[in-house]
Amino acid sequence: MTNRQKQCEKYRFTMLKALFLTMLTLALVKSQDTEETITYTQCTDGYEWDPVRQQCKDIDECDIVQDACKGGMKCVNHYGGYLCLPKTAQIIVNNEQPQQETPAAEGVGAAANAAATSSTGTGGVAATGIAASGVVPGGGVVASAAVEVQTGRNNFVTRRNPADPQRIPANPSHRIQCATGYEQSEHNVCQDIDECTAGTHNCRADQVCINLRGSFACQCPPGYQKRGEQCVDVDECTIPPYCHQRCVNTPGSFYCQCNPGFQLAANNYTCVDINECDASNQCAQQCYNILGSFICQCNQGYELSSDRLNCEDIDECRTSSYLCQYQCVNEPGKFSCMCPQGYQVVRGRTCQDINECETTNECREDEMCWNYHGGFRCYPRNPCQDPYVLTSENRCVCPVSNAMCRELPQSIVYKYMSIRSDRSVPSDIFQIQATTIYANTINTFRIKSGNENGEFYLRQTSPVSAMLVLVKSLSGPREYIVDLEMLTVNSIGTFRTSSVLRLTIIVGPFSF
Repeated sequence: MTNRQKQCEKYRFTMLKALFLTMLTLALVKSQDTEETITYTQCTDGYEWDPVRQQCKDIDECDIVQDACKGGMKCVNHYGGYLCLPKTAQIIVNNEQPQQETPAAEGVGAAANAAATSSTGTGGVAATGIAASGVVPGGGVVASAAVEVQTGRNNFVTRRNPADPQRIPANPSHRIQCATGYEQSEHNVCQDIDECTAGTHNCRADQVCINLRGSFACQCPPGYQKRGEQCVDVDECTIPPYCHQRCVNTPGSFYCQCNPGFQLAANNYTCVDINECDASNQCAQQCYNILGSFICQCNQGYELSSDRLNCEDIDECRTSSYLCQYQCVNEPGKFSCMCPQGYQVVRGRTCQDINECETTNECREDEMCWNYHGGFRCYPRNPCQDPYVLTSENRCVCPVSNAMCRELPQSIVYKYMSIRSDRSVPSDIFQIQATTIYANTINTFRIKSGNENGEFYLRQTSPVSAMLVLVKSLSGPREYIVDLEMLTVNSIGTFRTSSVLRLTIIVGPFSF
């Protein structure tokens, strides 16, 4: 054997050895096929891979295909495809699980096709779609089931949902690899791990765990905000306008308050005025509601007390001494005026003398009634005393034939007058005048009696008249009788006579 032959033999042995090792390796891999970890990233037509859920999800062709259905038909999305149905069709979903799983196919299945056939017997339309089986890498199988859609006379559509296109056959010999935050279920499906429920989160005690797909998040409770690694209270009262009037911050929340006189509305934010006059009227008499409060007022004759709620009577008689002419009488909420006996109240405050001589009196028939301020008196109708005789009303004459009359006044005339107490002085109160005038005579006037204290003064105003003047104030009740005498003499002194006017002055008890 030559060297060349030896080299060829050695090369053949080496190739056989390599081929044997390769086959041995393939056999070992084949024998351990059930323990491999498989990752699925390919889906059948009509589906797309969801990296979050780590499984295939249906594509909604009705959403992404423009004008998917023509002729007034409506598009109904279906697993792995879509259907065009009448707009009046109603869909009833029957969630049935497939009885058996479709065996693995060697190729990738096509999208579901829908075929519509017309039936003249019923007038309805029947559409049947077959979802093709899908093959996933690594020998896994995507199960599919027949989907039947039928429309009858009333256009009701019954649709059976196929099995989850991501469902993996329950083959314990296969394991799948799930993304972080997911775990394999008993049906060999990647499902989310609820870290919040499992307690595998790392949220702080003052945080709230929120589960997410494949993860979780730590959030602060409502009313708190994250500052650094801690949750701190949010002071909602510093962020207007939360409350209408006053805001009270609390841990994690707040509430609104209203000023006195207001109350919270149903929205717990707005403050509305309280009508204290309707709700709880504290006023003793009158209540007036104002914005946020109320005020009390009193009726006429009353005034508010120190508590601004109750009313106290005003003693008008104490506040002024000029309300009534005589006497003020205080009453609840008002006052009244009184007058003394012999007077009557006029215009509410003034006292006016009652003329008893015109109304009622106790004078006899031989007496005459004389009214004065505050009363009346009875005087004889014939005041004449012997030797005087009555010649006319209130006039008494002493006859010349009677010797007694020589030293007496020829006549006496009786007059009566009334004045008020405390009348201002000096004051002219009465005028005397001669009734008979003689030629070549001189008349003089004087106060003959009744002026012992000098209360009066007689001033002659003309040759035949004089005026009685009050020079001192008089207080009643009192009666003064003043004789006013007029002396008449002739110019040569041969004739002399006198006449007396007897004036009765009655001073009333009051100044009105």
